[in-house]
Amino acid sequence: MSVLERLSATIEARRGADPASSHTAKLLAKGPLKCAEKFGEEAVEAIVAAASDDRDNLTYEAADVLYHLMVMLASREVSLAAVLAELERREGTSGIAEKASRG
Repeated sequence: MSVLERLSATIEARRGADPASSHTAKLLAKGPLKCAEKFGEEAVEAIVAAASDDRDNLTYEAADVLYHLMVMLASREVSLAAVLAELERREGTSGIAEKASRG
C-alpha cells in the first residue's frame, strides 16, 4: 500500500471523528466549500515556494497540497482510486490529444 493509499484510508477513518480531536474531521465537518478553499490556499503557498527556488519549502508545501487535495476529494466522495483510474485511462495519451478529446 502506498503512502497516498494509507493517507486516503486515514482521511476516510476521520470522516466521522470528533472535529475537536482531528484536523481532518474538522475540515470535513466544515463541508466541501471550506475544503476547496483550504486546498486553494495551500496551492498558492506551493506556487510561492516554487517561485522562491526553495526546494525544501516546495517539498513541504507540495505535501500540504496533496493532503488538502485528498481531503477536498473526500468531501465530495471522490476516491483516490477513481482519480488513479482516470490517470491510468490517460496514460500514454498526449496532453494535447487528451484536451482535444474533451470537445
